[in-house]
Amino acid sequence: MKKIALSAFLGAAALAYSVSGASASTLSDVKAKGFVQCGVNTGLLGFAQPDATGNWAGFDVDFCKAVASAVFGDATKVKYTPLSSKDRFTALQSGEVDLLSRNTTWTINRDTALGLNFRPVTYYDGQGFMVRKELNVKSALELSGAAVCVQSGTTTELNLADYFKANNLQYNPVVFDKLEEVNAAYDSGRCDVYTTDQSGLYSLRLTLKNPDDNVVLPEIISKEPLGPAVRQGDEQWFDIVSWTAYALINAEEFGITQKNLDEMKASPNPDIKRFLGAEQGSTIGTDLGLTNDWAYNVIKGVGNYGEVFDRNIGAGSPLKIARGLNALWSKGGIQYAPPVR
Repeated sequence: MKKIALSAFLGAAALAYSVSGASASTLSDVKAKGFVQCGVNTGLLGFAQPDATGNWAGFDVDFCKAVASAVFGDATKVKYTPLSSKDRFTALQSGEVDLLSRNTTWTINRDTALGLNFRPVTYYDGQGFMVRKELNVKSALELSGAAVCVQSGTTTELNLADYFKANNLQYNPVVFDKLEEVNAAYDSGRCDVYTTDQSGLYSLRLTLKNPDDNVVLPEIISKEPLGPAVRQGDEQWFDIVSWTAYALINAEEFGITQKNLDEMKASPNPDIKRFLGAEQGSTIGTDLGLTNDWAYNVIKGVGNYGEVFDRNIGAGSPLKIARGLNALWSKGGIQYAPPVR
């Protein structure tokens, strides 16, 4: 019995050691290679898209830059891996990327069976439909019998089937693996309807040959909480990625921007001083395995959440998506971050 108990104890100790070892592995690996390898969309205007010279920009790209800023104090220390919806989870599970920031919905299956960790929601979205104006369709409930373009390997495909079944509607799915294939099929008239996250529809509409000939219907048929994902078993890296997102939100709530960042370091508000690493004796950075000015570096690198939103997909962008649910909790939305203390 003692041998069995000792064996069990040693096994538990070994497991604890392996988990502990894993908890520092991603940060150590990232520091060793000198950059964050970030999985992003293959090309979605406003979220992740390279320009003619290969420079990436977008809402999800800025989150990659924010994590690099937290770790290195340098937003340029990122390399991007464009991933299809089919390949994204395998790339993260295998270690090909350190972080997935690719308009990905947090679901129970992905959070458990796939061995991934989600926590901060960076964009609250929902699935919608886009149709040609000439069809004179005002509601998704008028789409029975339509040919619907959809990307495979997504929650979109599953939600589509559920919605039409629940409403006793018929449809003909036109399914493709790659986003570019779905876009081309809809633009060429192979299907009547395009369905994906509503934010994606606003983005994709602008890439069509005749954007103004298409309209996004008002219905939202699902909850799509989008955010970054990391591998399970690495709590330190999970915390770093999570608190980077929370730093963006807290900074907006504090009124801290890229422009007033240094001025705000002199604030008499102890919460702001602590947040920016200016409080003596604070361990908010070292507890994460970072420097105490990690949040300062995040805001210096990309700005606060509102700034990231507005320039990429909000009022300052071609998409002009309203903040809606993604406004701060104090301004009618549900974006909320735990306190930094």
